[in-house]
Amino acid sequence: MARTPQPYTAAQERRGNRVIKASSSFNTWLYRVSKGRLGGKLAGAPVCLLTTIGRKSGEPRTMPLLYLRDGDDIVVVASKGGFAESPQWYFNLQANPEVEITLGAERLAMIARTATDDEKAVLWPRLVAMYKSYDTYQTRTERQIPVVVCSPKP
Repeated sequence: MARTPQPYTAAQERRGNRVIKASSSFNTWLYRVSKGRLGGKLAGAPVCLLTTIGRKSGEPRTMPLLYLRDGDDIVVVASKGGFAESPQWYFNLQANPEVEITLGAERLAMIARTATDDEKAVLWPRLVAMYKSYDTYQTRTERQIPVVVCSPKP
């Protein structure tokens, strides 16, 4: 019988935040220098770089994220591994929805928004098919993990 994933403790989240920050910085650097040839996949799923503007600092903030193509849109998930709080990049794009998505060497100016409940109901099974851990992440946390749709800037 499979165990139900338990929520992370505060100590686990503190340690996890340090690991996420360090690994994301390294993956972003690797992705940029190789134009996505290195760091462009995780567990078989494609990785993009999402750049937001820090809501407090006003500085660009870049995170490597798994993504799903949906027509011209790029779909990402604010999972943060199932931590109790959404990732900072999600709060940044809520404050300023203008983002840049990097796919390999291509940079795309986009507008980000949280998917509606109906959109999430359609996208979530596709996201889980791409990366099964998303279901585990949702089980670990009480928050509804946001799905973000990035559309080309008009």
